[in-house]
Amino acid sequence: MASILAVLDPVYRLLPEVKKPEIQGSLNKRITWTIAALVLFFIMGNISVIGIEASTAGQLAQLQTILASQIGTIITVGIGPIVLASIILQLLVGGGLIQVDLTDTAEKARFTSMQKLLAIILCFVEAGAYVFGGLLRPADGMFLFVILQVAIGSLILMFLDEVVSKHGIGSGISLFIAGGVAGDVIWRIFNPLNSLRELAFFGSGANAGAGLIWQFFAGIQFDGVFLSFVTNLLPIVFTLVVFFVVVFAEGMHINIPIAVGRAGHKARFPVKFLYVSNIPVILAAALFANVQLWSSLLTGRLSTVPVVGVFLENGLKFLATVVIAPFRLVENFIIQASSEGIGVFQTIAVQFAQSITTFQLVGLGGQLLHGILYIFLLTVLCVIFGKFWVEMAGQGPQAISNQLEKSGMFIPGFRRDPRVVRSVLERYIPPISILGSMFVGLLAGFADLTGALGSGTGILLTVGIVYRLYEELAKQQLIEMHPVLGQFFG
Repeated sequence: MASILAVLDPVYRLLPEVKKPEIQGSLNKRITWTIAALVLFFIMGNISVIGIEASTAGQLAQLQTILASQIGTIITVGIGPIVLASIILQLLVGGGLIQVDLTDTAEKARFTSMQKLLAIILCFVEAGAYVFGGLLRPADGMFLFVILQVAIGSLILMFLDEVVSKHGIGSGISLFIAGGVAGDVIWRIFNPLNSLRELAFFGSGANAGAGLIWQFFAGIQFDGVFLSFVTNLLPIVFTLVVFFVVVFAEGMHINIPIAVGRAGHKARFPVKFLYVSNIPVILAAALFANVQLWSSLLTGRLSTVPVVGVFLENGLKFLATVVIAPFRLVENFIIQASSEGIGVFQTIAVQFAQSITTFQLVGLGGQLLHGILYIFLLTVLCVIFGKFWVEMAGQGPQAISNQLEKSGMFIPGFRRDPRVVRSVLERYIPPISILGSMFVGLLAGFADLTGALGSGTGILLTVGIVYRLYEELAKQQLIEMHPVLGQFFG
């Protein structure tokens, strides 16, 4: 198994690839490529699959924006296969089943090719899973054609990701997630089509299809100001809270003093609190979506397996329930507390205990237990994926110390030796990686329980993505003004 990366070299050469430009394009050209990819993504999200009788998102509805998918269109599976391929290989490497030296250029290229090959295979596998799982119902004789359309749509997204990475700015996957979440948030707040009708017939009752702003005003006369605020405006408030918390956290960092050149000019190497970026949350959300997908596919099939079949199916069903957050837990608590008063805590305690003893999520107490399990599982996965990502992305202490040494940088007061720099970086990068992973997991999980628009996880991802896109734009603009800096940023 250790040599499988090299064995598949002939296959890697057959894989289609977006060619990297020999000379990096101008900033305006890269922005144009990025915008073009985003526009194409939105167009694909409005092209329905030919030959289906019906489609349903089911419990995957809340995860669609995070997966950059739109069930029923050619991007039904979204970026799921790409992210799942990354997760599988990370687990194989982390478990020692595949030995790969990511500091070696050839080995890293093979690893990337292996990931692409696996993603291509998973495009077809997941397309079939959506059909077999009942999320897409093909018409008679259209079964294979539907799978082919969905798989090709995901393949196009994969190569659009390459286009953005090599010719545009940032990551295509991140761009598609941010675009989908931002579109969903704006649409749910304002919804210009139904909101115009709501304004025209104001006073006739809240229109469920209208934007939340208009539903708030229309709902005052029926539910009162308080309940209308909780139902319609509180999700917007929580969305803003998550936004400002993430922006604040993005600015937190530790500066490690370094010196440059023979003269020893002083500088600083910042290690950000969110050193792991939003990658762990993307991986965890994709894994949750796949649990949902395979649960819907295997329901009714596992129970036919002798002895352990029923146990496995019930366990998978429970896990599939846990990984979908009770998105409006906070809202439900406020509404119930407003009617029951302090007695709501006794009700929650009884239902919480009942949920633990029966393994059935009962009432508001069951939702609370569900929320605790969801946040715990999300946080643990974020820490695991964050640890893997730091090493595989070349952001670990060893990789960074080698980069600093090649750039002529060293830590003042210490010998100019990469091992010394590495020992210093090891005091900061691993602990901050863990803390940052825990933070994004806890914040995303809590935000999901508040019913924040676009899901708390989606807002967390979008803010982080936009913030890093801004940093990348600023860096590219600086390089264009001072070309010599391009050698350093490399």
